[in-house]
Amino acid sequence: MTSGLPTTAGGLRAAGHAPRSVKAELRDNLLAALRGKRDPWPGIVGFDRTVLPQLERAILAGHDVVLLGERGQGKTRLLRTLVGLLDEWTPVIAGAELGEHPLDPITPESKRRAAELGDDLPVAWRHRDERFSEKLATPDTSVGDLVGDVDPVKVAQGRSLGDPETIHYGLLPRSHRGIIAVNELPDLAERIQVSLLNVMEERDIQIRGYTLRLPLDVLLVATANPEDYTNRGRIITPLKDRFGAEIRTHYPLEVQAEVDLVRQEAELVAEVGDHLLEVVARFVRHLRESSSIDQRSGVSARFAVAAAETVAASALRRSALVGETPAIARPVDLESVPQVLRGKLEFEAGEEGREQEVLTHLLRRAIADTARSTFAGLNLRSLAEVVSDGHPVATGERVHAGDLLAALPELPVLHEVAARVGAGPTDPVGRIASAVEFALESLYLTRQLAKDGEDDRSVYG
Repeated sequence: MTSGLPTTAGGLRAAGHAPRSVKAELRDNLLAALRGKRDPWPGIVGFDRTVLPQLERAILAGHDVVLLGERGQGKTRLLRTLVGLLDEWTPVIAGAELGEHPLDPITPESKRRAAELGDDLPVAWRHRDERFSEKLATPDTSVGDLVGDVDPVKVAQGRSLGDPETIHYGLLPRSHRGIIAVNELPDLAERIQVSLLNVMEERDIQIRGYTLRLPLDVLLVATANPEDYTNRGRIITPLKDRFGAEIRTHYPLEVQAEVDLVRQEAELVAEVGDHLLEVVARFVRHLRESSSIDQRSGVSARFAVAAAETVAASALRRSALVGETPAIARPVDLESVPQVLRGKLEFEAGEEGREQEVLTHLLRRAIADTARSTFAGLNLRSLAEVVSDGHPVATGERVHAGDLLAALPELPVLHEVAARVGAGPTDPVGRIASAVEFALESLYLTRQLAKDGEDDRSVYG
């Protein structure tokens, strides 16, 4: 709320308000958050000991920043959180084309108004969300888009072509006293990259030979793929030199961080237990390590999110088919992931026709790894013996959770199996069935690998 805040330049002066650069503002607010033990990066998972300390140092140093990383590593999400380090409200000259400070105008028009009106110069208050601009670099981006160009309408109104007030400002000047993020920076044509050099070093702009100097106050942040951000890629060396900090991002380093990220980002239409989210997380990690997958393209965190949402959707569909409520995901719902999401991956040459086989194998490995972790130290022999002694247990998208449990006799180990995945005796039957089916799936994988001549560690290791 801006009620009670000064509405004129004179009011600002009387209140003791002084202009402050955007980098100083970010530095002060970051230090305040760190000293106050507040998290400056809400919603950012897995970067606490790697990326975030580097980014904090760059902000404290007042550097422009480029984040280097493969797709789906949260680069854009991280840059957007910088908004939270800006002051919630900041004064601007009311009616000005750029977000100029009332006590520090920079355009000819604003300087003239400030001279004419003095302390009566009207003040508006801009929220920090309006001080963040974002541009996706595309081949058709022009210098006019980023820096500015002559406005033919203003010229047609009778102003001379050399009048600085005939300029239509681009995205960079309009980000004055704010943050501008350029995604996929190397995708800008070289001549467009050149137009950024003055902005980053001299902090001014040049437009079609106009004698105009605008001392812009911006923080320029960008993202790029490491492969493109080289002398052999699509980035010019002088532009690389202008960035004070180059920070490498990465995919989550730990399984739990991947699970936390999926849980945070996914919009799940049914309940998906942590054991199944861990399977999804391990599956994605196996994909990132597989020689069958083109690692230059990477395996985005969005893949893991989409996989979890697909598992939940499969559970909801099964719930509707068999009349099972509430809808709770079971291991059978994992089978839908390779089928639905195969097109989101880039396979290496020579893997044509084997895509489904590769994905199914890696998913089985993920299930086995998670089962070994979940049921470590638990003896499932009694369950294995029951299943092999004439108690076949059917599962599938049309099998009700109650029918799955009814096919098994009462076994003490089943209570422990349920407890290992956080299910209790009073929980919905679907939650207990999900745990039991997970244990059965682990036994099945062990048996299948034994038939294939593989030892236990090849599955669970």
